[in-house]
Parts: sequence; C-alpha cells; structure tokens
Amino acid sequence: MALIHYVECNTTHASNFVVDVPAGAHWLLVITKTPALFWVHGGLKQYPAHSVVLYQPQQKVYYQACAGQFINDWIRFESNEPYVTESPLPLGIPFALSDPDYCQKLLELLASEHHMGGDCKASSIDLLLRALFNKLWESYFQDNITPQYYKLLKLRTLIQTNPGEYWTVSRMADVLEISPGYLQSIYKKNFGLSCMEDVINSRIRMAKEYLIHSTESIAEVAARCGYPNVEHFCRQFKQVTGYTPRNYQRQAKAGASPP
Repeated sequence: MALIHYVECNTTHASNFVVDVPAGAHWLLVITKTPALFWVHGGLKQYPAHSVVLYQPQQKVYYQACAGQFINDWIRFESNEPYVTESPLPLGIPFALSDPDYCQKLLELLASEHHMGGDCKASSIDLLLRALFNKLWESYFQDNITPQYYKLLKLRTLIQTNPGEYWTVSRMADVLEISPGYLQSIYKKNFGLSCMEDVINSRIRMAKEYLIHSTESIAEVAARCGYPNVEHFCRQFKQVTGYTPRNYQRQAKAGASPP
C-alpha cells in the first residue's frame, strides 16, 4: 500500500524558488507546468514544461525555477509496492509527460483522498497511484512528445468527449491555428488515423451506447451524435459496423454481441 505525506496541485512559486535536499526521506514525484532547472548527472539542466521526475528515498533532490514563476504538481509518499519500487522509470532524471491533463486529474483525486478520505482511503490512494504510474510508464516509453503533440492531444480529447459537435477538418485546424492539410498530416502521424476518422469512430461509439441503452429513436440518436441527416448516419454506421442502426439495436437487445 501507499502512504501520502503531502500532495499539491498547481502550486505557484516565485522566480527564486529552489528545492535543495541532499537526501530525501521519501519517494517524491514532481510534474512541472513551467520550465525548470534540475540537477542531473552533476550539473543543472533546463527541462521544458510538462516534465516529470521521480526521486527515490535517500536520493539528492535539487530543482529550481529558471524564468519567472515556477508552477508544479508534486507528491511525497511512501510505498513498498513493486509498481513503485521496481518501476522502470529513471530516478532523478526528468522525462516528458504524454498526458498532463490526465495526470493532473489523478493528482487532484489523490489530494482529495489524502485530505478528505473515508473508509476506503488507503485502497483508493493505492489504486489512483497505480493509475498514475501506469500513465508515467506510457509517457517514458513514448517517443517524440513535443509542444505540438500536447495541442493535438487537447484537440483529440475535445473530439472524443464531444463527438456530436460540428467537426470539420477546417474547424479543427482553426483550433490549432494551422492549415487543414498540415493538421491531417500530423494527426495521422501521431495517432495512426485521420482526424475525421477519429470523429466518425467517436460518433459511432456513442451511437452504439445510445442505441442499446436508451429509449431514444434512431433519428434522436443520430442528432445527438452529430448527424442532422438520418440517412447519412445510417449509411456511415453500417460502413463502420456492418450493421444498420436498427439491426445493431435488435442484435444487441436479443443478447447477441455485435461489434
């Protein structure tokens, strides 16, 4: 299990902020929101925003602001769990975080459990910390995480959480302030499918849920999922699933397992 000693999110520090601990007593995880200087291999090195660094007990901890305010999330904790103690993550060496918003939400939940937790506090903290370390592992083994990637990730999150909105390549490109052609090129390079394929997949995924679990008509489901034209919805649904919406609904409610 894990024991949290302290956790903070979106903490703002002055431009002269420095942490200098010759040998820390506990595990320490720091996630930056702004650039910072870290002591690595005997010298100071600047790392960009959205860097994460893990320190083990008794390890030297040194980092400081490098330009203006320094903003970070951090958690100081104890754990004897293998997902921490045997982690493949580098110790004391920052690396890029692939999904900062996701990790911040986990840290906010950890802070809530730490300060307000109830009967299941210990197990909830352990589960949240496991989820956080899973995301850290994914980040560490992911290549080419750039500032542009973070913008694309925010766009993808918008698409997948709001698939029923009026998405076009031009509108998505406007969100990132780049050309439609360039967006299509870098989106597929980063995520393995085009931005419109992502929109369609997200819409069909939502449609499946409502076709099976709601009492809405097919026309109402189509409108909810971003299709003002029911015929277009039915045609695209069949292209993706192999079923018409009506047949998919019947198969699912009869106990079959359509894709």
